Amino acid sequence: MAHRILIVEDNPVDQRLFEQALSDPAREIEICSDGREALAAFERRPADLVVSDIMMPNMEGIELLNELHRRAPGLPVILVTRFGSIAAAVAAMRAGAFDYVTKPVEVFELQTRVKRALEIDQLQHENDTLRRELSGRFGPDSVVAESAESRKLMELVRRIAASHSTVLIQGESGTGKELVARLVHYWSDRVGRPFVAVNCKAFAESVLESELFGHEKGAFTGAIAARQGCFERASGGTLLLDEVGDISPEFQAKLLRVLQEGEVLRVGGAEPRRINVRVVAATNTSLQDKVAAGRFREDLYFRLNVIPIQLLPLRERREDILALARNFLGRLTAEAGRHMTLDPEGEEMLLRHSWPGNVRELENAIERAVVLTRTDVITAADLMLDRVGGSSPAHPASGMPADDPTLSAAQAATAAPPSDAELRARRVAALEESGDVGLSEYLDKAAGERIARALAKAKGNRAEAARNLGIGRATLYRFMRRLGNEAAAVRRANEPGERQ
Repeated sequence: MAHRILIVEDNPVDQRLFEQALSDPAREIEICSDGREALAAFERRPADLVVSDIMMPNMEGIELLNELHRRAPGLPVILVTRFGSIAAAVAAMRAGAFDYVTKPVEVFELQTRVKRALEIDQLQHENDTLRRELSGRFGPDSVVAESAESRKLMELVRRIAASHSTVLIQGESGTGKELVARLVHYWSDRVGRPFVAVNCKAFAESVLESELFGHEKGAFTGAIAARQGCFERASGGTLLLDEVGDISPEFQAKLLRVLQEGEVLRVGGAEPRRINVRVVAATNTSLQDKVAAGRFREDLYFRLNVIPIQLLPLRERREDILALARNFLGRLTAEAGRHMTLDPEGEEMLLRHSWPGNVRELENAIERAVVLTRTDVITAADLMLDRVGGSSPAHPASGMPADDPTLSAAQAATAAPPSDAELRARRVAALEESGDVGLSEYLDKAAGERIARALAKAKGNRAEAARNLGIGRATLYRFMRRLGNEAAAVRRANEPGERQ
């Protein structure tokens, strides 16, 4: 987006000089001959920067500056004075000018100050936007806590946020462990520093060590440069270790040492590095049970469990269900530019459902309804939660049904491993043939196919596809990520030769 600059100067020679000096393809420049003309131009279309002579007919530069700041506080204004005196500079800065230059104007000096003013103004806009987004997501009014249990949880999080103690968050999948970790960070004095989240289960042990602790150049094949690990990248802030219960006993010993000593040793490194990080650990399994079974170190458990937080499943705090559903519906419909509501029967169905997938399942159900419902009212039929989807027994390694006919033994030996989305698409196709497809899987497949058609019609243009679907781009991206790009997988699964 082009920056709009107003040049306020009554001298035609200086007008041309300023315009030539500041001309740039990424800028839109308008020249005004006096202050009143400049105010009228600003009223028509606000500017990002104003460069004004301090001595102007009808309205002096200081008066123009005051009028502009009444309309747009913080607008950067650079004043040009004919007198290179300290008094003129002090008067300009006291009046709220961003900077000043003196005549005769040095072109490079003017260019440098204008560039700096625009960069700082852009950073301020980005900071304000980020602050609003953070406040919207993590502010006191944005957190849904209708039940007594949830209100107690928020009170606990506020109390512990001020400390630097390690926190252990335990709860079923989908209960909002990462959200609570982010609240701990946002409500603490570390909010201006990084929040880094890493899923410990997503990495092999050798890779996890490099991911968390970093590595030096040449530490292993492919280490072409030194790299900071998550502990170092989160310096001064908060590090979330998600799925911490799944790390190996060998790596548990290395993690314990880091927590005890407050320093990390990069892979291939010789000197440890001091760290200042608040650690929040999360797990959907019981670490106490793993300690009792000998699968998790007791000393590491006590190191992590300084402040324990146990998140209740959604079925045990039903007062939150409708509030969460309305919150998700409001956000998703705002992104889509639509207005949708839940009818009473739909709300009753939400309250009756057992929610084995907890808050994540609820959000996915609302998102799916927004995508698939053509009217402005989401009914019980649109939610389709009155039946539990059935499935065949899963193969322990692949997640495929035990009798899945999709791949022959020869193909399985030679083919590249299919993605999760392709596995789901093939599994649903196989279940459809047997008549055993679950309703949830069927709806995911229907959503994926509809998204695939929209993308094909838009020739891959996601913005256009989102418009055709009646949803926002963010909703489309999130839906595709959740399904593992289900739309593409469904299309590939139905191509000749994919299914045998």
